[in-house]
Amino acid sequence: MGLAARGGTAVSPEQMGKADLHVHTCLSDGMASPREVLDYVQEHTDLDVIAITDHDSFEGAWAVREAWARGRYRFQVVTGMEVTAIEGHILALFVEEPLPSLRPAAEVVEAIHRQGGIAIIAHPLSVVTRSLNRRDIERLMTWPEPLAHADALELANGFSRSLPLMAGRHRTVHELARRFCLARVGGSDAHFLKAIGSGYTLFPGRTADDLRRAILERTTEAVCGRHPRLWELGLWPVLVQQWRGLTVTPRTLGLGPTAMSFVQRIFPFLRPS
Repeated sequence: MGLAARGGTAVSPEQMGKADLHVHTCLSDGMASPREVLDYVQEHTDLDVIAITDHDSFEGAWAVREAWARGRYRFQVVTGMEVTAIEGHILALFVEEPLPSLRPAAEVVEAIHRQGGIAIIAHPLSVVTRSLNRRDIERLMTWPEPLAHADALELANGFSRSLPLMAGRHRTVHELARRFCLARVGGSDAHFLKAIGSGYTLFPGRTADDLRRAILERTTEAVCGRHPRLWELGLWPVLVQQWRGLTVTPRTLGLGPTAMSFVQRIFPFLRPS
């Protein structure tokens, strides 16, 4: 593993922390309770920080943080949300207040930054879940208002093990990170306990504050670990989770607005200005 630079000083691998920036709970479309998430991270991972990012809701993040505060855990928790923008999903970290969903990505990122949060483009160019494509990312990162520019690209997640098999997409994602000087981060997008930590971010330090600083200073590394196989999770739990995932946005935001957002995604001229 290479060394990360921080303030011009090399950081050894032993000084690098590990963070999973994309974890879901059963209060959204995940399969584990807040307490189960905390206990699993404590007993089965070496993560220093986790971020709870349920879809368009802070309920899971707040519940995990409250359970964490009542326990004695060796890692820290960041409150977040996976926001559904019209173009695709954006992770909002270090935020506390409601954020606009089913709105243009630039508006979502601006709202995140107004709270002092971190905006991460989740699973870019993915074909299996709602994601920003190359044109969306280029439009966002060249938006006239700098407050609308994202901070990071999620280069490692539960789906990214398949990216090297699609060399063009793999190269495009990394080229976009270089072109727009975006921090390279990883998160598991875990909906099952066994998936937590299968994608993660290496950063100088160990704390949530260190993580935030590293993202802003672009000193992070994205790492893709081992994702559990279907037979390890069980066919029925996977099918249940897939249904929960398909229905989470209309359940949370309403069927009509969700359907309209897909129309606006296909026809950009219908998007709100």
